[in-house]
Amino acid sequence: MADIRDVAQRAGCSIATVSRALNSPHLVRPETLARVQAAALELKFRPNALGRQLRGERTGLIGVMLPTLGNPVFADCLEGIEAAIEGTGRRLLLVTTQYDPERERNAIETLLQQRVDGLLLTLADAEHSALIDDLGAEGVPCQLVYNDAPQRPCVSVDNRAAAAQGVAMLIEAGHRDIVMVTGALHASDRAKRRYLGYGDAMQAAGLTPLPAFEIDFNSGGRGERVREWLARRERDGARPTALFCSNDLLALGVMRALREAGLRVPDDMSVLGFDGLAVGELLSPTLATVVQPSVEIGRHAAQRLLAQIDGRGDGRGDGRPGAGVGASHDASLARALILPHEIRRGGTVSPPPPHSTQGARGPHAGPGASQVSK
Repeated sequence: MADIRDVAQRAGCSIATVSRALNSPHLVRPETLARVQAAALELKFRPNALGRQLRGERTGLIGVMLPTLGNPVFADCLEGIEAAIEGTGRRLLLVTTQYDPERERNAIETLLQQRVDGLLLTLADAEHSALIDDLGAEGVPCQLVYNDAPQRPCVSVDNRAAAAQGVAMLIEAGHRDIVMVTGALHASDRAKRRYLGYGDAMQAAGLTPLPAFEIDFNSGGRGERVREWLARRERDGARPTALFCSNDLLALGVMRALREAGLRVPDDMSVLGFDGLAVGELLSPTLATVVQPSVEIGRHAAQRLLAQIDGRGDGRGDGRPGAGVGASHDASLARALILPHEIRRGGTVSPPPPHSTQGARGPHAGPGASQVSK
C-alpha cells in the first residue's frame, strides 16, 4: 500500500505539505491541494485510521452509510442509531448509496476523509466485500446493519429463515403459485437470502420455486413494469395467486399496481411484505409482512461500534469519548448478532380465489407444514 512518501513524490511536494493538505487543507494553496488530492486518489492512499486512534486523536464522528432514506426501514434504523449515541458527545455523518455498489467505496472514502472514529454500513454484498477486508486490515471500527453475514461484524435478522416462515404462511393459506418480487438481487445480499428462504419454503412443501421478478429501484415506472409483467403472465396462463415482496415499500407499490390493473387484494391476489413498516398497519386491508426490529438493529449496531471504539468488550458501551484506546478485541463484536423476527398476519393474505388454475407446482403442503407465529 502507498504511504505518505509516495504521495509526496507523485505530487512533487514535501511530506509536510502532504500532511497539511490532508489534515488542514485550508492552509494549502488550491493548486497544491489539487495535486496532493489527485496523487492520493491515484495511489489509493488514506491515512491509517488505527494509527490516529492510537495517538488518541478522536473526532467524535460516526460515519453512517445506508442505501436510502426513501425507505422508512432505514429511517427507523437511523432512529435506533441516534438513540444509542445520544448523550455521548458524538455526531453522525450520513451518506446514502441508492443501492449502487459502485458508490459504496466512494462513500466510505468520503467518510474516512472526514476522520470518523468508526463506521456503520449497509453494503450490497457484505459476505464477499473487499471493502470490509480493507477496513479490518486498517483497524477501522466497523459494524454492518441489516447485512446478514455470519462471519462479519453485523446486526440483522436471519433473512433466509424469516422469509421461509413468511412464505410458509402463504402456502398454508392454500397458495401454490407464488412469485417473489424484489429489487435487483445482485444489489442486495438481504434480497438474495430472502429468495433462498422463499425457495426453502416452496421445496419443503413439494412446490417448484419460480424465478424472482426483479425491479430496478433506481429507475422509475415500477408500477407500469409490474402491470406489464402481470399482463404477460396472464396471457401465458401463469398468473400467480400470491406475491412475496422483498420489502414493504415494494409491497405497497405492487398493491397499487394491482389495483390499477383491476385486481383486488387479497381477493384476486395475496401480497406478503418484509420489514414490518408501521404504515402497513394503517392500510385497509393491513399488510401481511415479516417484521424485523429495525430500530433495535440500529441501536445494537451503534452500541457494538461504541464498544469497539472505546476498547470495551460488552458490546453495549456507554459511548464516553476517551473511555479506551483503539478497537475492542472482543471476538463477539466481530461476529453476527441475529435478532428475532415476527410474522404479522395481515389482511392482504387470504386463500387463493376459487377460479384460479393452480396445478403445475406440486402438491399443497397442508396446514400442518409449518408453524407461523402471530
